[in-house]
Amino acid sequence: MAEKKMVEAITSMEDNFSQWYTDVVHKAELARHSSVRGCMYVQPYGTALWENMRNELDRRFKETGHENVMLPMFIPESLLQKEKDHVEGFAPEVAWVTHGGSEKLTERLCIRPTSEVLFCDYYAGIVQSWRDLPKLYNQWASVCRLEKTTRPFLRTLEFYWQEGHTLHETADEAKAETEQMLNVYADFAEQHLAMPVVKGRKTDKEKFAGAVATYTIEALMHDGQALQAGTSHYFGDGFARAFDITFTGRSGKVEYPHQTSWGMTTRMIGAVIMTHGDNSGLVLPPKVAPIQVVVLPIAQHKPGVIDGAQAIADSLKDVARVKVDASDNSPGWKFAQWEMKGVPLRVECGPRDLEAGTCVVVTRHNREKITVNIADLPEQIPALLQQVHDGLYQKALAHRESATHVATSMDEICSIAKTKPGFIKAMWCGDLACEMQLKEQAGITSRCIPFEQEKLADTCVCCGKPADDMVYWGRAY
Repeated sequence: MAEKKMVEAITSMEDNFSQWYTDVVHKAELARHSSVRGCMYVQPYGTALWENMRNELDRRFKETGHENVMLPMFIPESLLQKEKDHVEGFAPEVAWVTHGGSEKLTERLCIRPTSEVLFCDYYAGIVQSWRDLPKLYNQWASVCRLEKTTRPFLRTLEFYWQEGHTLHETADEAKAETEQMLNVYADFAEQHLAMPVVKGRKTDKEKFAGAVATYTIEALMHDGQALQAGTSHYFGDGFARAFDITFTGRSGKVEYPHQTSWGMTTRMIGAVIMTHGDNSGLVLPPKVAPIQVVVLPIAQHKPGVIDGAQAIADSLKDVARVKVDASDNSPGWKFAQWEMKGVPLRVECGPRDLEAGTCVVVTRHNREKITVNIADLPEQIPALLQQVHDGLYQKALAHRESATHVATSMDEICSIAKTKPGFIKAMWCGDLACEMQLKEQAGITSRCIPFEQEKLADTCVCCGKPADDMVYWGRAY
């Protein structure tokens, strides 16, 4: 009965995808709603999942020459006002500190929604010569944006992220940095999260406030909505001019440096849930799963069973993150519990198994069972974890391909948007009016102009004028 009750506690994703998502977040003990609207208590399991993502990203950043720094969480209003477009882009979401105790502050302090202006203020004091460049920095922090509609991990008032901020001698170097970090994100998403992504450039309407160009990786969730999984921005020298950041160039002339920023957030936890999860709960990619293997002793009250399970776990400690569940809950309850938490592999061992020197290994994503010699487990488990990763990736890729549609007319794109969730590929003339019309009439936004272009037609899907760009369109979180 315990197993049935636990599974029933999750709303079916087919009945109500939004409620299913919230149920999984709560039942898998990733996060709880806090007493502040739109904020969350991230629980140990959710924190461990983020730490595994963070550690891998941090490794990749350092491998590409970046250093971590820590800047303030407060931005003086006068500093924020220096970059007009940037300020206007974030103004509706900014939280302000106006008082210290009972005294009104002489100047309002913004709680950082992002840190471009702080880095600019910092750069202005440490860069004098071309020899000081490049500056390749990253910050792990939380930021605050007063969102109207919130959902755990996907969109919250406070969220955790990394924000890379770099300064370069030339435009070419900055553009190369922007592209490099987008590729880091794409490779991380596919190789660690088993999540296929589309790489491309945002339209001017959708680009980051103050950026010359914004590049993105876009993923497709199980319900057919898109999710912006990571972005990389090229700023040119606009911020440098606004904040008077100059350096003496190689020719002896005073020059402005070129700037980038790039970020990935805890919304990737939400992306993992919605890409791989099912009606039994989480399905975690092995490389970021807090627990990769759970060992369940069956008939554990019998002599030697718990000791045998512990011996199996000890043999795997060098090849996987492993846990033994020797609690007094029933096996059925444990099966449901660890399925809920998305552990990639379950090892079951009872008295007969241990006597025969074997165990049963169950893969979470497809529930396949195999019998393995206990002595072979340290060799077999890494291969099985890789099989789980590959299976998750291929399943997600097949879903994206089956939910990607082509439209060549306005009637067609409106019909698809109404009846078929997913990406829609269609040609665009580049006119903002057409982009707005598609949003108003079809209810979709441009997700990106992909680097891998296809010539689907000669004309814009909206106005019929000549079109060179194929765009991914869709509804998004």
